[in-house]
Formats: sequence, structure tokens, C-alpha cells
Amino acid sequence: MTAGADAPVRAFSVRRVPLDAVPGDHVLLSYEARLLRRRRLETAAGLAVLADLPEAVSLDEGDALVLDDGRLIGVRAADEALVEVRGDLPRLAWHIGNRHTPCELGTDRLVIRRDHVLEGMLTGLGAELRNVTGPFRPEGGAYGHGRTMGHSHGTSHGDGHAHGHDHDHDHGHGHGHEHGHEHGHEHGNRHAHGHDAEH
Repeated sequence: MTAGADAPVRAFSVRRVPLDAVPGDHVLLSYEARLLRRRRLETAAGLAVLADLPEAVSLDEGDALVLDDGRLIGVRAADEALVEVRGDLPRLAWHIGNRHTPCELGTDRLVIRRDHVLEGMLTGLGAELRNVTGPFRPEGGAYGHGRTMGHSHGTSHGDGHAHGHDHDHDHGHGHGHEHGHEHGHEHGNRHAHGHDAEH
């Protein structure tokens, strides 16, 4: 069934995994697109859906949008251009987190989205990098469904979080660590790296 172009069905809420029912349809969304509040979507079966949520949420693969008629539309992670990072993982993960960059954690690798500035930094730290394509499922927020907000190095992510930094974030404050400043966000005096922004 395909909804008319001018009459999408609405989704007003989200159901988190584990679901109590199997969705009959799904939407395929990138990591950036999985952060949403109000957006028109199209399912794999061609159904037009207007997500109209009370607040912005970060959706994980396996979550579902609940339509106004009670049907579930599952959320699946779309393939994206990624970089597989191998090497001294604790050290590399610290540097990635210090730049507030979303990162998928594995037992023998880290995965980030392609970013030439970060790739140059990681190569300089001795990491082995390999370009891959696949779904991006980074670590979520420490306090529930949140996000680690990263800097954009010349690439707009389309959700208002592109900061356009083209420089290293070691500003030499003498605190023994590097700051990942996010202009437009108030951090006060918090120096905890890899913190999560709830939307």
C-alpha cells in the first residue's frame, strides 16, 4: 500500500527495543537521519510517513515509529562511508572521544565516519585504517538514548551540528588534555570528554 503524496500517515511516538511486535515495514536511515523530530519519510514498501514527535530523539536500529493507527515502522541503519580503525584501541579511542566524535566500538576495531582530518590524526598515532561501507551504529549516550556530538571538518551533516572546524583542537590550555570546543553549545567548565548531548 502506498500513501498519497499529500496524505502521509503520521507517527507521534517511538517504541524502543525490544519490541513486543514485529514491524510490518521499515525505514532505512543514516546515522544523521536517525536524529529527528519532524520529518517526512518513506518506507521500504513506499508508504509516506510524517514523523511528528514531541521532541527530537536519537533512534537506534531496531527501534520503531508508532503510526497513529498503531502499526509499527521499524528503523534500520543505512549503509554509509566509514573507516575501520585498528591498533592501540584504548589510546585511539581516547583521542577519538576527545574530539567528541561518534564511534562504534568493537573488540578488535573502532569504526568512525570518513573524515580526512581525523584520519590524518589517527594515522599519525600509528593506527591502521581501512575504508569500509556498512551501517553505522556508534556507542550511545551514557544516560540513555543520547548522542556524542562531533565536529564537522568541512562536511555538513544536515542536522544543524556542522561546526566547520578545520584545525586540531589542542588549544594549549595547560590542563594536560585537549579541548573539543563546540561553538554554539555551552559547556561551562566541564572537561569530561565524549559527553553526550540529549536531544
